[in-house]
Amino acid sequence: MLASFAVLSREVEGGSEIPFSFEEHDGGKRPLYDYRPLVGGYVEARAGRLAALPDATTALEELWREPAAAIFARAHAGGEGSEKDALVRTVLLPLLTTVAERCGGFDWHDEVFDRAYGELERSLFGTRRAYAAVAPLIGLGAGSQVELGRGIRVRVAAAGELAASWPDAARLLPPAFGREPDRTCVLELERPLQAAESEPPDAPAELADAVTALRLATAAAVAAGPVLFERLDWRPYGIRPVLPIAATQPLGEPSRLDSFRGKLASDLLERISTADDDPDLAESLDRWELSLFASEPFRSEQLREALMALLGGNDGLWAATVRTAALLGETARERVDHLERLRALCGGDPAKPSTLDAVRRALLETLLHGDRAALVAALDESLLGLRARPARSLTAVA
Repeated sequence: MLASFAVLSREVEGGSEIPFSFEEHDGGKRPLYDYRPLVGGYVEARAGRLAALPDATTALEELWREPAAAIFARAHAGGEGSEKDALVRTVLLPLLTTVAERCGGFDWHDEVFDRAYGELERSLFGTRRAYAAVAPLIGLGAGSQVELGRGIRVRVAAAGELAASWPDAARLLPPAFGREPDRTCVLELERPLQAAESEPPDAPAELADAVTALRLATAAAVAAGPVLFERLDWRPYGIRPVLPIAATQPLGEPSRLDSFRGKLASDLLERISTADDDPDLAESLDRWELSLFASEPFRSEQLREALMALLGGNDGLWAATVRTAALLGETARERVDHLERLRALCGGDPAKPSTLDAVRRALLETLLHGDRAALVAALDESLLGLRARPARSLTAVA
């Protein structure tokens, strides 16, 4: 660490400049700007030379022999370099950056290093670790924190919270993030890890499921990303891309997440996590979500395939449309309207917004019902007059 500070200090004294950013804060008519040196980027740009220094090599050898460092060693190592490279990125460079930021540059202070190293030791050798992943959320506003379950929540982003740990985060955020009503929230995953766990959660997949649930519950143009920021024991751990289908904003209008639709999204997220056990349901979800980004005639084709997979089974698209009409229509008139709309889609007509919404609501109702096969059987029996039609979920009105 001392050798690294010496190298970096000599470079600065020789005229090398640390880049900086201005972060704008809402100050009414007179915006406030925060001057922030980008020490992390400066250190990262010299990672190769710093990692080759003798004291860094010794530190890496010690970490490599320490089982508690396994989760750091495996951080993003797959396909992007060795596990020792991951130790450099997730342990040595963050420690160096933290000490430099607290020192206000590259003038060494023993007490600053002792505090930072103590935090690292507690992270390595504690019985539990606190993992978190945060992704910017667009297309959806919220007045308060909304819990979605599985450790996932939507909350308003604190001013400068990402820049505090990742000084160059501003260039990775969506345009106008923090300045528009539908661009002020984050999607956050928090989960405790046992000390023996050497793999972090699959945050990109889990947050993608949450985006799908929010799209179903709100019908809004929701997206997250394009990247997520990971923390381990409140220290920067990594930056990973959000899955493309969740990171791309579909066409449509923004909306607001209230407690009612938050509860609906929570119920949907719980059921989406089990969709892999039902390949046809998973296929229907994928087709519907792809339709949000497609233009005609591909959008209508995706919607037809979504209906077939959801409620058609071996009986074909016609059966899927009749079952969907019976599922969504409270009255005979409503069922006729749905059937005419869906028959037009099956006949090759371009999907109208109301048709797209009908497929969304059919997916929503099916997920909330829980047992898709039992739902299909109940719908068929109701069409034959053998039983009353299955009641819609009270939470499904969106």
